Amino acid sequence: MSAVALRAIIFDFNGVLADDETPHFLAFQQALAEDGLALTQEAYYGAYLGMDERNCAAALLDSAGGGRDLARLRKIMARKATLFQAYTATHKPPLFEGAVEFVKQAGARYRLAIASGGKREQIEFALRETPIEKDFTVIVSAEDTLFGKPDPAIYRLALARLNAAPPRPRPPVRPPECLVIEDSRAGIRAALAAGMWVVGLATTYPADQLAEAHAVLPGLTGASLDRLHRLFQSRDSQIL
Repeated sequence: MSAVALRAIIFDFNGVLADDETPHFLAFQQALAEDGLALTQEAYYGAYLGMDERNCAAALLDSAGGGRDLARLRKIMARKATLFQAYTATHKPPLFEGAVEFVKQAGARYRLAIASGGKREQIEFALRETPIEKDFTVIVSAEDTLFGKPDPAIYRLALARLNAAPPRPRPPVRPPECLVIEDSRAGIRAALAAGMWVVGLATTYPADQLAEAHAVLPGLTGASLDRLHRLFQSRDSQIL
């Protein structure tokens, strides 16, 4: 059986290319504080590590005797979204170390896309005036799909748009010919469900929580594109 050719790389954005973990935490912390709930950075990255923000807020409500108050939970999450959007409207999140070099190397060899649950305006703002602003053929964002990750729709749409973008690849790129780079379990599951090969980055969660990915890297700094290509073709699974 011949090796599958790698023809496209699709990146998640937040936690993969853009380092916006701190503003996310600060907005979440403030939204909770306004509702009378305290969350320290130590607890967030300790006792609540691996939870998404909604489940973390629910656990804090439980521990404060508030039970599963869904209206209160929705209010907290809506406030957090407002605070984060206000912050990122004027503060550009930095790109991770190694991101520019990796994207430049990858773009010289493969078609590139972004598939992110973030808002398009925030993605474009973060990329503006960076060396990789023009390197992505396609950007698919939260506004483009009805269902978020782990639903595979966002990755299927990214591939469809890659195949439709000029110059159109002939033959069209197939899902098994795509490498996806993700930092979350939901994103990894979305890419797997779309039939793609997945690399997890341990930038947001520890490597053992990304074990469903085919390979796991600590980050893009020093990442070897040639080595990933070899792993992709061999279909090996490794923590690197």
